[in-house]
Amino acid sequence: MTRLPLDQKQLRASLDALHLDGWLCFDFHGINPVVNRIVTYQGMVTRRVFVWLPATGSPQLIVHRIDRDAITGFDGEVIEYTTWEDLHRVLEPLVKGRQVAMEVSPDDAVPYLDRVPHGVVQLLEGFGATIESSAALVTKFASQWSATDLRDHRKTAEQIAEIARRTLARVVHLVGKAREYDVQQEVLGALSAAGLKTEDPPIVAFGENAANPHYAPRPESSATLERDQVVLLDLWARPGPGAVWADQTWMAFAGAQPPDEVEQVWQATRDARDAVVERLRVAHEQGEVVSGATLDDSARQVLTERGYGEAFVHRTGHSIDAELHGSGPHLDNFETRDVREIVPGVGFSVEPGVYLPGQFGVRSEINVVLTDKGPEVTPLEPQRELIVPT
Repeated sequence: MTRLPLDQKQLRASLDALHLDGWLCFDFHGINPVVNRIVTYQGMVTRRVFVWLPATGSPQLIVHRIDRDAITGFDGEVIEYTTWEDLHRVLEPLVKGRQVAMEVSPDDAVPYLDRVPHGVVQLLEGFGATIESSAALVTKFASQWSATDLRDHRKTAEQIAEIARRTLARVVHLVGKAREYDVQQEVLGALSAAGLKTEDPPIVAFGENAANPHYAPRPESSATLERDQVVLLDLWARPGPGAVWADQTWMAFAGAQPPDEVEQVWQATRDARDAVVERLRVAHEQGEVVSGATLDDSARQVLTERGYGEAFVHRTGHSIDAELHGSGPHLDNFETRDVREIVPGVGFSVEPGVYLPGQFGVRSEINVVLTDKGPEVTPLEPQRELIVPT
């Protein structure tokens, strides 16, 4: 992900508006991806790192002496420490009596925001700090896409959409021959041939296996496609490390005519997906700011009205940035209550699903980034109908 320059003037205005004295980012062994949006690691960093971004004064980076040469791209003062006593002597006057934002989430309401260990919070509170959540700051300064991110994402989205369409159009003709694992490996090969990278293999699920949202085909137990089964393909990729991900789910049916129930579930899922985009579009036009929880409600309302509310067993979508499941707002009022606002520059998946154990499952997934002009959907042509043999 392209690291946006941290606009100190905007950051200070945000801190003032939130009545905060500063933002203190903590990292240890990469547990907080937010730090990578502020500093760059050019090698192994093995000790605790603190980044202090104050409402007044200069930013400060606190790093162990042996890790100093591995950190670059920081515009501010670098303070080295060696012993734990050194670290405490630096931290205490920095935070004493101050309102400090950190990556914490009260009651662990949003785990993707809850990045700071309890012991670190205790330590700082013992020094006299009052710790507040940095939720709004993470959304505005650590989750937004750059113009380069958006450009690369658009290209990647069209590439994986083409791979999905082509794969499913072929697989639905291979009743009695196609195996889930083999199709998965085929998709991995296609992604690699397109110059794309992924950290985990795609999901390929036939029939009742598609009713498991995180089904993982295995070579020794992979199902073979049967006639009149649904086919689910969930694939994600990016051009390389640090880039923004593209993440999509496509559906097919291995038969000439999907039965009424399959078609009804597909249409309900697709319509729930589209309802999210429409809700965001209208809100943007009217100058209304909505939360991830609100958008989750929009999808869940459609599926509930169609009679499938109980079969929608996960959130509607997740933040996307340099992490596939990013640190920004999630579309969630189900697993968690994510009331963080959707602001221009943030991207996320929209992926409602209906899962009927022992029968089949359907999920439709697109990606959305909110631009100054409104929500932009990728791919350009989202799936409208099930892919069937032709």
